[in-house]
Amino acid sequence: MIVEGLLTTVNAAGIPNIAPMGPIVQGNFRSLTLRPFRGSVTFTNLLETRAGVFHVVDRVDVIVDAVIHRLDEMPQTTPAKVVNGVVLADCCRWVEFRITDVDLTEERSVMSTDVLHIESRRDFLGFNRARHAILEGAILATRLHILPRSEVLQSLSFLAPAVEKTGDKEECEAFRRLTEYINERLSVESVRWTA
Repeated sequence: MIVEGLLTTVNAAGIPNIAPMGPIVQGNFRSLTLRPFRGSVTFTNLLETRAGVFHVVDRVDVIVDAVIHRLDEMPQTTPAKVVNGVVLADCCRWVEFRITDVDLTEERSVMSTDVLHIESRRDFLGFNRARHAILEGAILATRLHILPRSEVLQSLSFLAPAVEKTGDKEECEAFRRLTEYINERLSVESVRWTA
């Protein structure tokens, strides 16, 4: 499963950086696979220091500001416990890791990690695009009677890749059932609408 959150890294001089990141997470955060874009500050810092801290957060505004480069200053941090890095003071959970392997054969790098320390401040699973896409699909399903058929199908086409790319088996199955329901309803409804 891919969990969206924030990644902090430091460069060789110890200057911190924060960036949105959606690592592939296995085994309740026992393993992370990072895919930073080459040339990014995160990519450079991870290559230099081979360590970082991934954060599960429940404040989307910080994620958005990081995405659109509107973070005027680094949020409050504390020193990481095991790696040379920083932990966001306002997070639900953090994962300190070391890079064990770097694959540069693709346009987007793939970095495998060893998780060294996990700690929680409060409960929250994280942001998963598949779950949000499924929620949006469910909202569509309640509005089949007011939305044009073409808009519903276009929205489903837009949502499907998020589920396919970031969902686990249960999420993919839920989206399949939802899509099947919508398609059946649209088929019946379209006959009635055109009669």
